[in-house]
Amino acid sequence: MPYGTADFKRMPIWTDNGSKAMKINLRSPKKMQTVRGFGTSSCWWSQYCGGKAANEISELLYGKDGLGLNIYRYNVGGGFDPDNNRVENIWRRTESLYDFDKAKETGKYNFGNDRTAREFMRLCLEKGSVDTVILFANSPHWSQTSTGQSSGSLLPHTCNLPKMNYKKFVNYMLDIAEEFISEGIPVKYISPINEPQWQWGGASVWQEGCHYECEEVLEIFHLFAKEIIKRGTPVLLYGPESGEMLGETRRYIKVLSGDETIKKVMPVFAYHSYHSDNSPETRAIFKNEIVKAHPEYRFDMSEWCELPNKSPTDSVKAALITARIIGQDFALAGCESWTSWVAVNQYSVKEDGKDYSDGLLTATNYFSEYKIAKRYYALAHYSKFIPAGSVCLDNSTVPENENGLNAFSFLTPDGKTVTVIVNEGERTEISLDGDFSKMQVVLTTDEKQFETVCDGEYKSKVDIPKNSLATIIMK
Repeated sequence: MPYGTADFKRMPIWTDNGSKAMKINLRSPKKMQTVRGFGTSSCWWSQYCGGKAANEISELLYGKDGLGLNIYRYNVGGGFDPDNNRVENIWRRTESLYDFDKAKETGKYNFGNDRTAREFMRLCLEKGSVDTVILFANSPHWSQTSTGQSSGSLLPHTCNLPKMNYKKFVNYMLDIAEEFISEGIPVKYISPINEPQWQWGGASVWQEGCHYECEEVLEIFHLFAKEIIKRGTPVLLYGPESGEMLGETRRYIKVLSGDETIKKVMPVFAYHSYHSDNSPETRAIFKNEIVKAHPEYRFDMSEWCELPNKSPTDSVKAALITARIIGQDFALAGCESWTSWVAVNQYSVKEDGKDYSDGLLTATNYFSEYKIAKRYYALAHYSKFIPAGSVCLDNSTVPENENGLNAFSFLTPDGKTVTVIVNEGERTEISLDGDFSKMQVVLTTDEKQFETVCDGEYKSKVDIPKNSLATIIMK
């Protein structure tokens, strides 16, 4: 059986004229996991986003007229020593919340730092949609590392945090969390490790990062758990943000779930769904072998972008790939929340004159210009109609015979049924088998951007154009 033993059905049908179609059963689908929401990361860009751009972009991401996201990932930057820094791109450097004097070998917190990024976060919080802030670190503070750099060890696949500084790192992250909480920021989770399996360091570096062996992940999470319990800090652990769905992920969850102290304060296992964009099989295996085996955890997909990014920002292809991944991460992999990487990235214009930035939006270095990428609308097709508290339904479909059709259905708290159709192939007709009276259809194509094309009486058959994305809301 293709895709292993996943809980989904493939139901392509054929119309009388021979064109491809899909039948979707909406009468009695099995309910699966509850959706906790959608989010994005403020990493690498929000420290440059101020003024008018900040007001407009915060509304686009977290406002009720925008995406209405409810999850905010704030990067606790490791900072950099200007005399010992190998990261060239200014967007990949961070201003830390800790000032360190090398001559005196002492440091102190400075919560006036990273001001623009923190003011942007406050703008987003004012929209009223955010219920979860996650503080995550790509690296410990540079002063705590072996190299004095937050971009990794000089040797690849080598931890850049010496064991004697583990406790310093724990205190540093928890002190910052407690400060944020005292300021009224709804920090729910701390994620101290990000993609521990990758090499992070070596001869070439491009961003903050720190490699950890599985045993080091366990030891650091154990120390965090002990200190959270000791202090009574009202936060929970989140992670370890594995950089892929399988591989080392199996080892991480095995060791973390076996530690009783960690289990007391770590209800969520967060991972990234990179490197499997064309593999629904990988998502099915992840759900069957990891998610189902660990009912004690909630599973959050906390980071994804098209990698490597081959889709121009103005092409519907970027939106279709993004929408397919979102739907498959819920329906096939069993995630409960979905967070993009990143909200904004730099313009990346290639030889063909097209912009290949991987963000939901794309901007100049200091935001004198910015634009909305097509993939922004892919997330809108979910986040604007599927609020936290919705339930994922098991009638989702994936392509058979490579016909390019995907469909993902959800039941909202107010009783609406929402089906997202991703059509990466030719025009098709969707057959909806359900008992409804009203219907709204929102469509995105190369020519249309999130356009309502139907709002009225329910119809059991809907025409879906080639290379298009549609959200159908029924009640």
